Amino acid sequence: MTTLPGFFNNTLTLRTITFNKYHGTGNDFIIIDNRNALFNPGNSSNIREICDRRTGIGADGLILIEGSEDHDFEMRYYNSDGYESTLCGNGGRCAADFAIRAGIADKKMTFRAADGTHYAIAEGGIIRLQMNDVNRISIIMNNYFINTGSPHYILFRDNINTIDVSSEGKAIRWADYLPEGGANVNFAEVTGNKLFVRTYERGVEEETLSCGTGVTASAIAAVISGHFDRIPVNVLTRGGELNVRFRVEGDTITDIWLSGPATFVFKGEIDI
Repeated sequence: MTTLPGFFNNTLTLRTITFNKYHGTGNDFIIIDNRNALFNPGNSSNIREICDRRTGIGADGLILIEGSEDHDFEMRYYNSDGYESTLCGNGGRCAADFAIRAGIADKKMTFRAADGTHYAIAEGGIIRLQMNDVNRISIIMNNYFINTGSPHYILFRDNINTIDVSSEGKAIRWADYLPEGGANVNFAEVTGNKLFVRTYERGVEEETLSCGTGVTASAIAAVISGHFDRIPVNVLTRGGELNVRFRVEGDTITDIWLSGPATFVFKGEIDI
């Protein structure tokens, strides 16, 4: 077996760990079944190295599938910067598909993530993920701030395909008018009967091809602001199409579902 370089100190004992590569509309992940605690997530440099697109496997983030007493599994998500993060919507959908393939869960399941319990359903090649209720929507600098398990700042713009998202998103991501810790930055545009969204992701620190929590936040903002007049909202990203449905009950956004494909790419082994 070929060992990828840079993942270990030669003085340490190596462990061979199986991984699965997934993507959800271009938002890609390394998924490891860590129910036996073979992978130590405390070493952030290991995570950065395996997520590196030039010298590692390459991914926007790492997902560890761990055991749970009261759910089918627990999902722990780490951005490619090496540090544990908040909810990843596309990652949650990919984790659900992996759990089915690995025999960890049936096609209807519950799992625990950073923001609590989630339900997921596999149906017709699509993974539907129930998001937690949104109880607060803020307007900051005439744009929307919504936390859908991860914090998102949404700007409605025209011709967003021409925007340098990596540059503009980086300039906004740590803005002093945003909450401590900054936020993901989404540029949204209504195109016909669909919403087009591009996202600068914190922790990845660049534009990703899709962001599940960002798509969800943008869809909610589009309806609340009057930019979009129908639910569900079909959302285009650079990596594919997602669907967001929800209900507005007073000041609460509830029954939120993010739906789309979760694609298995390949399986491999690394020595760590």
